[in-house]
Amino acid sequence: MEDLEWTTIATGLRFPEGPVAMADGSVLVVEIERGTLSRVGPDGTVDVVAECGGGPNGAAIGPDGSVWITNNGGCFEYIDLGGMLIPGPVPPTWSGGSIQRVDLATGSVEVVYTECDGLPLRAPNDLVFDGHGGFWFTDHGVRLDRSSDLTGVFYAQADGSGLREVLHPLQAPNGVGLSPTGDRLYVAETHTGRVWAWDVPEPGVASGTGLLAPHGDLLAGLPGLQLLDSLAVDGDGWVCVGTLVNGGITAISPDGSVLEHHPLDDPLVTNICFGGPDGRTAFATASATGRLVSTEWPRPGLRLAHP
Repeated sequence: MEDLEWTTIATGLRFPEGPVAMADGSVLVVEIERGTLSRVGPDGTVDVVAECGGGPNGAAIGPDGSVWITNNGGCFEYIDLGGMLIPGPVPPTWSGGSIQRVDLATGSVEVVYTECDGLPLRAPNDLVFDGHGGFWFTDHGVRLDRSSDLTGVFYAQADGSGLREVLHPLQAPNGVGLSPTGDRLYVAETHTGRVWAWDVPEPGVASGTGLLAPHGDLLAGLPGLQLLDSLAVDGDGWVCVGTLVNGGITAISPDGSVLEHHPLDDPLVTNICFGGPDGRTAFATASATGRLVSTEWPRPGLRLAHP
């Protein structure tokens, strides 16, 4: 397998994540350290769309055309290590996260969800919409000096009418995605380096055959010191996960039998999305070095429920 050739589109971003390819050729990204939703133009210009505050971590277009944000509440202090921005400890100002909705026309930000069944959201991380007016999102939680959250995966309505926790407990759930037909849910756990899969028989329901609830089927577990971040599913059903330490994108075949690693010159590659005229342009966030990069993907991208 030949290495992909990556092209840098934009630099100077403050820990970018959550890329969303737009029809006009621009790409929306969150800048976690900066607290913004930003738009990167095809020429690399960066404009702030909205001031989200906290730590906007993931972004997706909802059925109403708004951008929905998983906001971790600002759960990291950032450390500059020789020009690379690295997430550090939880600052004393952090008090929890939220789900936000951004009006692209005005830049206004609305907080939609802050809790579920009386329990506050900790650090929402990644999200994906289905075709039924709802979305799945992960809560990554936080790790303190001597404790670590056990968190889970939620299903929420995009009209703000409610949400519920579907899968709990998981170990630092991060990336979340759906198969091309919407009948499989994928979740990446950061520190275990594992991607799990569940069947989705109906909206907001996830069922697995794993012996250890709530885990479903183990799609893949990465060897050595490799941590997993956010993900997207391509048009052939491969699960494409941002990979940390061994920086790049790990692509996993739908049955988990084949793994591809597409390296990048950044140790913290956090996410990927697909766009371009034929859907074969992959955009990835090289977060430590503050870049948005692109390449031609070996397979077609997946058209999302709400592009």
